[in-house]
Amino acid sequence: MQITGMKYGMPIIRLSEFPVPQILEENATMEELESLIAKRGKCVVKPVFYGGVGKKGKAGLVKIVSSAIEAIEAKKQLFFAKHFFQNQNIQANGVTYEEFIPSAYEVYFNLSVSTVSRKVNFTLTHNGGVDIEELTPDEIVESSFDGLTGLKAYHIIDALTEINAPREIISPLAQYLPRLWNLYNDYGFTTLEINPIRMENRKGRLVPIACDFKAQFDQDNVHWKRLKLPPEIFQTDISPFEAEINQLRTYQGQSDVVVINPQGTVTAFMFGGGANSAATEVLSEKATISSDFGGNPPYEKMYQIARITYKYWLEQSNVLLIIGGKANNTDIFITFKALSDALRDYTVQHGRPELYVVAGRGGPNLIKGMTYARDTLDSLNIPYKFFGYDTSMIDVVHYAVEIDNWFRKK
Repeated sequence: MQITGMKYGMPIIRLSEFPVPQILEENATMEELESLIAKRGKCVVKPVFYGGVGKKGKAGLVKIVSSAIEAIEAKKQLFFAKHFFQNQNIQANGVTYEEFIPSAYEVYFNLSVSTVSRKVNFTLTHNGGVDIEELTPDEIVESSFDGLTGLKAYHIIDALTEINAPREIISPLAQYLPRLWNLYNDYGFTTLEINPIRMENRKGRLVPIACDFKAQFDQDNVHWKRLKLPPEIFQTDISPFEAEINQLRTYQGQSDVVVINPQGTVTAFMFGGGANSAATEVLSEKATISSDFGGNPPYEKMYQIARITYKYWLEQSNVLLIIGGKANNTDIFITFKALSDALRDYTVQHGRPELYVVAGRGGPNLIKGMTYARDTLDSLNIPYKFFGYDTSMIDVVHYAVEIDNWFRKK
């Protein structure tokens, strides 16, 4: 489950006592809008999307206005705005009017779990407000910390010092950013991102203000229910594939799927939030789906997930990718046996698929699971390449991309 935007993000961020701007919803009166704009001379109007929707600014869907009349006109343009994101046409449903925070700095901050190190990663830069992929290595820092001890002020100080951040922003960020770790840890999040954090000058001292919000959480973790999210955020259009997979939620383990590109050529079974983030980002439009099938699913559930996934996506796929970090409790043999058995049954019914299998995994019964998958793929005459947990997930995904590129050139 993903959330973007400050309509739902603001009350969540406030749980950590992290500063946020004043925000009005689409039913704000002219007097309320005039009062909001009078504070800064302008305000920001944004469309409201359900689910995880980014790149609104690049699409021209964020308006900065300087009068209530302009704000109402922006509302007319954005209320039901359509946005093409991750190969899907998505329609907005509402707007927010947000206080404009003047700032010389825009800070990007992200928390997510590494399935390689089993630690929590954080990404931080004072050059936010843009795609972080556009930044050079000396402008952004990625580091990790032990979840048992948590994110501390010295982690932030060391990170900002490493990228030569301005001294005036270091102390305020070291004071406030650790609060987001408590939020992340207490409510079942797998990813939490604020971009930008703008640094407001309050009587000569800079204070970080969270000006946008993006998060993903494990819907099978009961802690998210304490957020008391309104039911409408779950009212997104889903495909027949997503609906069929969602029926398996009654069993142990996760079964989160989102269709990324109906014309994609890499179908990935992702296990864990880190694998989901890494694979979805690297594969981009090549991916048919984004998924998270972690949580030690039993054989029957994993078999049914694979059967459904193969039915919808295998015929068009060049690469079948199985990707995850080093699992603590997921039985890799059960997972690989279910995926292999479903692939064998698909082949019996539909013939041998023309594809390449790439797997990168770690965890209990890894060798036994890979041996079973190897024997099955050899019997089906399907080529494959397996990587252990000592190989970076990013490297495994890039290998899958290279295989897909080769197929496309054939």
